Amino acid sequence: MTIKKSILSALVAVGLALCGSQAEAEGEVTDFRFSFEGPFGAFDQAQLQRGLQVYTEVCAACHGLKYVPYRSLSEPGGPSLPEPQMRAYAAQFQVTDPATGETGPAQPTDHFGESNLDNAPDLSLMAKARAGFHGPYGTGLNQLFRGMGGPEYIASFLLGYTGEMEEQAGSVLFENTAFGGLVAMPPALTDGQVTYADGVEATTEQMALDVAAFLMWTAEPKMMARKHAGLTAVLFLILLAVLLYFTNKKLWSRVKGKGETAH
Repeated sequence: MTIKKSILSALVAVGLALCGSQAEAEGEVTDFRFSFEGPFGAFDQAQLQRGLQVYTEVCAACHGLKYVPYRSLSEPGGPSLPEPQMRAYAAQFQVTDPATGETGPAQPTDHFGESNLDNAPDLSLMAKARAGFHGPYGTGLNQLFRGMGGPEYIASFLLGYTGEMEEQAGSVLFENTAFGGLVAMPPALTDGQVTYADGVEATTEQMALDVAAFLMWTAEPKMMARKHAGLTAVLFLILLAVLLYFTNKKLWSRVKGKGETAH
């Protein structure tokens, strides 16, 4: 019994330490407004296409999207590229057939590549893995209307470099306010780094918001379908509740009528 209590106390202590270290590591996350937030929000197709461009020209040099197939770029609810454009985009990349070892242009059924650096995380699910908003969940209304803050964290991270650097063990680390400390990743975005096809000015903030929205879509490509299904279910339940109310009222009206007659 004493041994069990000691183990339990140790686990509690470790848990408290982890919670404390997480709280200390939390940085400053800006609550950006995204079109897909809230129960009635939807992805901005033009923004997703710009985000794809930022990922391709800036992020893909290090980070992969190994869980995202190229064909999803032309599916409804996402960037919705025309199929010929989607196929042309996929054909820019080379893939190796594991069965034959032959290398050729990627097909729509192939996936984006993996990260090119060992310490560069895959970004497929990053917007779901990172939570920018913390605190008690309560009724969940905060998360319903603002989400968990994954895209906000990504955008805040890309915009959170202070310019301060520190060398540790031969590596240069960069201060980032969203991370709440030093990171190995250098600033990735600068004004005018890409040229948007739709003429939108490619400021650092605009690019950060666009790629954050795109990564939210890669993490949850069926968000729009889920919202539509949820809304349909809610409307159906409301209609069912109304019908049950009037049915119940109609059935019990006879019983109440007999009771009043008896009195």
